[in-house]
Amino acid sequence: MGTLDGKVAIVSGSGRGIGREIALKLASEGASVVVNDLDAEPAKETIAAIEAAGGKATSCIGSVTDDDFAERFVATAVDNFGGLDIIINNAGYTWDTVIQKMTDEQWDAILDVHLKAPFRILRAAQPVIAAQVKAAKEAGEPVPCRKVVNISSVAGLGGNAGQANYAAAKAGITGLTKTMAKEWGRYNVTVNTVAFGLIKTRLTDAPAGDGTIDVQGKEIKVGVNPQLIAAMETMIPLGRGGTPQEAAGSVYLLCTPESDYVSAQTLVCGGGFMI
Repeated sequence: MGTLDGKVAIVSGSGRGIGREIALKLASEGASVVVNDLDAEPAKETIAAIEAAGGKATSCIGSVTDDDFAERFVATAVDNFGGLDIIINNAGYTWDTVIQKMTDEQWDAILDVHLKAPFRILRAAQPVIAAQVKAAKEAGEPVPCRKVVNISSVAGLGGNAGQANYAAAKAGITGLTKTMAKEWGRYNVTVNTVAFGLIKTRLTDAPAGDGTIDVQGKEIKVGVNPQLIAAMETMIPLGRGGTPQEAAGSVYLLCTPESDYVSAQTLVCGGGFMI
């Protein structure tokens, strides 16, 4: 018996990195998972890993910024697994530069993926969640606690040079989280944020400027100067960056029944790092 048996989860950006580990963790605890990625192959690999471990998963391929994505994402959960219980807004990337060099395109792209997309997904989920709650009440059944976990960053709490777009988007997630906790409390939905510190992923492992990611045909430079990574780690009480598995564990905490009375909160997963 897993702690999430019978639950249905959607996890954006779950073909790779932290999102993949979140999907694997939720599935290992019994949740049926809708895996999302820009590309089909990483999503297939995540699904294969889930199924090999005895779990259930399906995919919803595409960019979270597409106009029709949110509705497709939610519908995939309902059509394949019969409902929706857990929403993880994880998808995203960084496109950094100092403000005087930042273009409107850079600003809009990062705000769209980190803030507008979660808003759209939550908006699309509302009718489904409301209908599930209504059906339970009409049947005289208890309304189960559903979960939303929005992914943020310590940059959204304290800012970070070169990340005006990303920090603003992640700060906005805090406001969205607190608002949705108030709006959806009546549905017995908890809404929380996990703010990651330094987590070692493909976006941080490549030396600054050496690595790129393809976002809908656009090559975005990623990576962090190794000396900067080393300096950051000296500021972390645990003395190191976190792993994607550890990041996923912090998200899982807010999906468990033990967190059913925790809402509108921001959990910092940063090894003790303080802003």
